Amino acid sequence: MARAGLTADRVVAAAADLADSIGFDKVTVTALARGFGVKDASLYSHVSGLQDLRTRVALLAAGEFADRLSEAVAGRAGRDALVGFAHAYRTFALEHPGRYQATQMKIDPAVAQESSAFRRTVDTTYAMMRAYRLTEPDLTDAVRMLRSTLHGFSDLEADGAFRADRDVEASWERTLGALDLVLKNWPAGPESDSKKGDGHEDRHADE
Repeated sequence: MARAGLTADRVVAAAADLADSIGFDKVTVTALARGFGVKDASLYSHVSGLQDLRTRVALLAAGEFADRLSEAVAGRAGRDALVGFAHAYRTFALEHPGRYQATQMKIDPAVAQESSAFRRTVDTTYAMMRAYRLTEPDLTDAVRMLRSTLHGFSDLEADGAFRADRDVEASWERTLGALDLVLKNWPAGPESDSKKGDGHEDRHADE
């Protein structure tokens, strides 16, 4: 790639692609510069360093992830929305492992607050859950269960950890059915309080 063609957007996009190829934690300025055929110094006019580069990749990936999830649930509700959301989540994690890993990066709260990427993922998740009519704190508990399940399944699958003869797709479909059943029959806990509303004002990007 020509040195003159370097821009911040191209550098970050290339870093995201590199993350998918070798792993987000292995992305370095040196490895990226090598891919462009330039010296490290040529990239420092576009990113201030490795931390800045990784943060920018995380924001890019978070935006792409949010787009996938939003498109998957558009016009859907209930179990149909849950299935669409889950499939989009798993597909993104498996097709873009580096980008997905980047979305799990803990970044400066101030930086996250300035970007809509993480917030859109949270808002899409809670909107998808609306059909289950859960109130706080049950809603946040359910969202955490959902995230843990989808992340765990996708992460284990990507690592090749499912070694039993049982078809993975069959297990995935059963998992989604179980999630839907649990959400429809969510047990009320001692801390449930419908007066707390939907909890939107207390949501964080890590939910």
